[in-house]
Amino acid sequence: MESLIRGGTRWRRFAVVMVPSVAAAAAIGVALGQGALAASFSVSGQQFKVKAEDLDGHGFVQYGALDIQHGGKPIPVAVSAFDRATITGLCQSVVVPTPIGDVTLKLGAGNGGKKVEAKNLYIDLDQLNADAEFKDINIGVAAGDTTYGPGVAAGDKERTDLGSFAQEARSAHLTGVEQTAWATSAGTFKLSGLSMSVKMGSGKKYECF
Repeated sequence: MESLIRGGTRWRRFAVVMVPSVAAAAAIGVALGQGALAASFSVSGQQFKVKAEDLDGHGFVQYGALDIQHGGKPIPVAVSAFDRATITGLCQSVVVPTPIGDVTLKLGAGNGGKKVEAKNLYIDLDQLNADAEFKDINIGVAAGDTTYGPGVAAGDKERTDLGSFAQEARSAHLTGVEQTAWATSAGTFKLSGLSMSVKMGSGKKYECF
């Protein structure tokens, strides 16, 4: 069993690893409904898509939390956090409904040999597909007791059960990343080779995937 938890364990479907964290996030939603947790983090109510060819992260932790949609609707999420990460082929897109139709804002960076660099990166996501390899992974630790990664964000402590399920790893290497997220924050976020476009329309032709 030890060989499955520590060392250079290779996980070919990261979505399988994150299932327990999503379940923990759902439990947090129940706790909020029972008044056990306060919710202080508000999101716009719009998901956005993130795609990356390669993400090389150091100091990884993932735990369940609860975002509050503007207007009061709770959204269970899995928060993935990295001490630092280097990303190539980054794409972010969000669709904004308007009276004249959908408008897609699309951002790209880290292409043509350039890289995106982030420190203290937090991503609130509810779906992710990727191939991934973890090193020195611990699964089933308490969210408030992780030793790798930046830990539970200070602003998350009211919306996270610190004794709930979490996982961590010394490093994480993800390729072919496609995810939907509700929020992203970072201490620093260096977008080399930044490009941005705003176009009428939505769907695969306009979005990252």
